[in-house]
Amino acid sequence: MRNLVIVGMAVSAMLGGVQALAKVSEAEAARLGSELTPVGAERAGNAAGTIPAWTGGLSQPPANWSPGQRETDPFAGDQPLFTITQDNYEQYRDRLTNGHVAMLETYGPDYFLPVYQTRRTAAFPEHVYDKLRQNALTAELLENGNGVRDTIMTSPFPIPRNGLEVIWNHILRYRGEQLAFRSASATPAVNGAFNPILTQYDYFFAYAKPGAELADIDNKIFYLKTETISPANLAGSITLVHETLDQVRSPRLAWRYQAGSRRLRRSPNLAYETDLPNSSSLRSVDQKDMYNGAPNQYDWHLKGKREIFVPYNAYQLHSNEHSSEEIIQPGHINQSLTRYELHRVWVVEATLRTGISHIYSRRIFYVDEDSWQILASEEYDNDGQLWRVSEAHNISYYSEPVFWTTLEMTYDLKARRYYIDGLDEGQAPYDFDPGFRSSEFTASAARRAARR
Repeated sequence: MRNLVIVGMAVSAMLGGVQALAKVSEAEAARLGSELTPVGAERAGNAAGTIPAWTGGLSQPPANWSPGQRETDPFAGDQPLFTITQDNYEQYRDRLTNGHVAMLETYGPDYFLPVYQTRRTAAFPEHVYDKLRQNALTAELLENGNGVRDTIMTSPFPIPRNGLEVIWNHILRYRGEQLAFRSASATPAVNGAFNPILTQYDYFFAYAKPGAELADIDNKIFYLKTETISPANLAGSITLVHETLDQVRSPRLAWRYQAGSRRLRRSPNLAYETDLPNSSSLRSVDQKDMYNGAPNQYDWHLKGKREIFVPYNAYQLHSNEHSSEEIIQPGHINQSLTRYELHRVWVVEATLRTGISHIYSRRIFYVDEDSWQILASEEYDNDGQLWRVSEAHNISYYSEPVFWTTLEMTYDLKARRYYIDGLDEGQAPYDFDPGFRSSEFTASAARRAARR
């Protein structure tokens, strides 16, 4: 790692045992909303002026958007400041991840990074900011690090002290209270040919429900039901997930209904390194949402902060103006539709614990300081070689102030293929107020839905 800015704290190698670092003092928490943003980022810009100060984010939608529409691009007039290519990347090397360097070297000249003006758009509702400050004063990691206590609604550790706290900030970040949407995934062949799989996603975030306390939510973070819409041979397949907070004490509950089987079955292995369904073995289950699940298989190292070029404000990829055929290309997506900006990120390294088996021996995560969203990651094989490179292209949503992904992909450098998820072509806008009830996410409710 180059140009690491080590924060002024003891950077922990791993919170594998009993390091109960959390619960900051009133004086530290008072920094939230002053020199730190309510989320815990540095409010000020950088010394070079290439990262601006945070002034509240994109807290109001642009004038050309109205409810019921897909998010419009508030920066449609922006032009790239410059483009990083296979030929010139060395002059930007200290602002690039190893994964992006590998992509430039492997797929250039067709693969490039268009770099735009930095826009710190991440914003959340005021009641979420209030909870962040409250969590800072009370939240603690459980003794084994596989869960948290005295926290609710959003990230527990806005002033983190170690890598595990940063990862929990990502896992528990605020993504709204409910959400319903349809999007497609694909695993393009080497020549770019693909067959999209359209899926309906329904989320109920128990952890984010207003007024909830940990004791009320039965160790659940969220409930998720997915249903495959097309192609015809997969249509009707349903997955139900109860995402738990401490997954070692109470593992994730998952059920699968395969079209034609007429039975809803438990899926006890839908975790860790298991192949993500419909990913052609190009992505593991714990890579969904960039990282999810119990952190007990890795030692977590906080490496500090870096200023790097990361995918951000990806409104062109979210737009209905571009078809899936225009986005998907051989080897990688159409980089002319992407937007990269210079942002400060927390760098977290995960190394596989002794005696644990996983396809990835080491992982590097680049976590946005303004949102706790993982923006990019690198996955290394058991020989220590860079194997896969993952990206999350994000936007700020308007109907609910949330900064979240619109498109995710994992590039496999060995297979020269990739998995892409979040293709929105022709689909309705995300609905952050679908009116779900928790009772709609039980196994019996899923079974009834499957038999319709």
